[in-house]
Amino acid sequence: MPLHLKRLLMTGVVIVSLFLLLKHALTPDSFGQYGHYRGKALNEIAALPIHYVGSKSCVSCHDTIVTMKSEGYHSDLACEGCHGAAYKHIENPKTEKLIKPDSREFCGKCHSINKARPEKAITQQNIQGHNPGKKCVICHNPHQP
Repeated sequence: MPLHLKRLLMTGVVIVSLFLLLKHALTPDSFGQYGHYRGKALNEIAALPIHYVGSKSCVSCHDTIVTMKSEGYHSDLACEGCHGAAYKHIENPKTEKLIKPDSREFCGKCHSINKARPEKAITQQNIQGHNPGKKCVICHNPHQP
């Protein structure tokens, strides 16, 4: 066998061996416990602090708004999707206020014209041309647009 092929073969063996050694050293012990995942990841994620509390938490104080929203086009959206994480607000509603988005840019995240969005599912508007200079909330109630 020519010398250059022996060197190439030895280099390949060294690279594959190094890869297998690193893979063994860097793969966590619980990897593969639940399919292609780390088993310990579930406990690590469960130990993280809660930020989102869910829309059901809003009903006790904001029942009229929740009822109004349930009858409108935004009924499938979570409250925290627009208002942000509510965990601090739930703990102390007098001092911790939620975001009340009213900018055209915020509404435009979902409602600006985008060919990738299904037109029948999401109403799309030309944000710059539709009532320019006015905030969307002047004409549209976001809880029941």
